[in-house]
Amino acid sequence: MSPSTRATVADVQLLSGPTVDVHTHVYLPSYIDYLRSRKEVPRIFRAESGEDRLVILPGEDKDSSTAKGRPIGKEYYDVDTKLEFMDVHKIDASVISLANPWLDFMDPSTASPLAAQINSDLQSICAKDYGDDGAKKVLYGLGCLPTTSVEGSVKALEHLAEMDRMRGVLMGTYGKGKGLDDPEFEPVFAKAEELGLPIFIHPHYGIPSEMYGDMPNGHVMSLALGFPFETTISITRIILAGVLDRYPKLKLILAHSGGVAPYLVGRLDSCVKHDRHISQRLKKPPSEVSPIYLKSLYYDAVSYNPAPLRSLCDLVGSDRVMFGTDNPFFPPLEGISGRWESVDTNYGAIAGLENVDWMKGVKGTNAARILDLHV
Repeated sequence: MSPSTRATVADVQLLSGPTVDVHTHVYLPSYIDYLRSRKEVPRIFRAESGEDRLVILPGEDKDSSTAKGRPIGKEYYDVDTKLEFMDVHKIDASVISLANPWLDFMDPSTASPLAAQINSDLQSICAKDYGDDGAKKVLYGLGCLPTTSVEGSVKALEHLAEMDRMRGVLMGTYGKGKGLDDPEFEPVFAKAEELGLPIFIHPHYGIPSEMYGDMPNGHVMSLALGFPFETTISITRIILAGVLDRYPKLKLILAHSGGVAPYLVGRLDSCVKHDRHISQRLKKPPSEVSPIYLKSLYYDAVSYNPAPLRSLCDLVGSDRVMFGTDNPFFPPLEGISGRWESVDTNYGAIAGLENVDWMKGVKGTNAARILDLHV
């Protein structure tokens, strides 16, 4: 593709190689049943209209613009609907995972058996054949962990490693309650590194809601700002705690293109360099925090804009970035059928990379290599 030719969404979809969606969610029946049984957020309730409503974000039940949650239709739980979505958007393989909230708000006695059930169900779904040879769709899974129990999480990782369609785990930023830099949580990282299972880190809690002010702004502040800053804080804490020094082969994938961490690299490097306590704690030179640590991570390409995606690829290497849709969230306003603008916006971000090899990699070959997918 010549420099004078601007790539389009259609151009990206026509590139050789598979299209792989690494960021796509599902609410499995066992989890839906559990959320229906709750009276507090997170929960699913039956509205007066007769439809099921999902209320999951902190404070969402108190914000007048979102207090009734969001309708939960078949796009949240129906595999056939997921396959139709893949077909419409020319996606060859999806790596599906539980949607937030994860199990870090549960007592371990509840979380451990529920995680085992969800992971088993996910394996069964992904193990089936979908479509014929001419239009075959492939599903893999990222399991969940009962993170409030370190022992339970280690056992869950061991079970996931035995499942042929599972390719890692997706979890939030709270760990067992104190964050992912909690020393008590480190056996989970050690086991994931030992088993070669990637961990996809995804936000849910955002930042303290009082930072958003009194104006009712719906989901905008929490999703557009709270989520990426939560991810950024979490991965920075992991780096500063030396977790990546102790587990150099650990594969961590960051949601939403790494939050804002990739765009604060200079400030992060400078602050670490000028903080003697932190700089002496890390094994790498202070000036190498971004070049060494951030380049050892993996990222989805859910950025919705070519400029930040190009910046991310320039910083960490395009071979560490993977396409995602965040389905079933951000659907078309008129319904779930047809093409989703949110998906095409992410395809458009890939088109904006302009480099054909970069586009092919982000579209799918990177994911196939990183997650060992047969597509």
